Amino acid sequence: WLPALQLVRRGSKAVTRHWKAMHFQRQKLMAVTEYVAPRPAVPPRCLPPVKEAVEKGSQQEDGYSRLLQRQVREAFRDSRMVAVCQFNSMPDEELVMMRHYLRKHNIEVKFVLNEIVRTVLAQSKYKNLLPLFVARNILLVSPETKAKEMLRVLKGVPQVNLLGACIDDTILSRQGVENFAKLPSLEATQGQTVGALALLPSQTSSLLQRGPAHLTALLDQHLQRLRDGDTAGDMGGNTGSTSQSMGST
Repeated sequence: WLPALQLVRRGSKAVTRHWKAMHFQRQKLMAVTEYVAPRPAVPPRCLPPVKEAVEKGSQQEDGYSRLLQRQVREAFRDSRMVAVCQFNSMPDEELVMMRHYLRKHNIEVKFVLNEIVRTVLAQSKYKNLLPLFVARNILLVSPETKAKEMLRVLKGVPQVNLLGACIDDTILSRQGVENFAKLPSLEATQGQTVGALALLPSQTSSLLQRGPAHLTALLDQHLQRLRDGDTAGDMGGNTGSTSQSMGST
């Protein structure tokens, strides 16, 4: 069955957007509001060439590099302990807490660039530390040898791994730093040394005094015996004279 009337649309689709010339008032508005770039304050002919600008930028970068190198030199010169650690990514809160605990023991954390440190160490007596600066590293510096306190803090921070250290101008590995931390303190060592040095003179003095004391004791004993003999002789003489007087009577 088909309807009696069917409407069939033929031809192309209706296009509602045809190009149309812009109204002249809108053309005026667009012309007035068109963006005009400002003229440079300095004419281009007064600007230095591009090559000179690049060279100047490189000079500024070299100046900044020299500043960083000087800071690294001062850190190695003014610190008795410089520890090299590998730094892995960690939350900022944990980093702040680690720096706080280390600062309690007068240990500072310094973030350095490997290319800067390598340049400094290659020209110094610490060049044997160069193999440690491969990945991202940090320096733990202190004017005192607080190796035991540093290891105690780093034990709770697995993101920071100790690679080596320079303590009193002596380069140590991780095992060497752990062995150094087990040593007694300087005050205890000095006390033991003083006690050992004072023991020898006291022993020598006692040995030197033993002979005269023994000789004095022998002489005292000999004198006592002589006194005892004289007393016995006097008593015997008195007894003989008494018996003679009694016989004559």
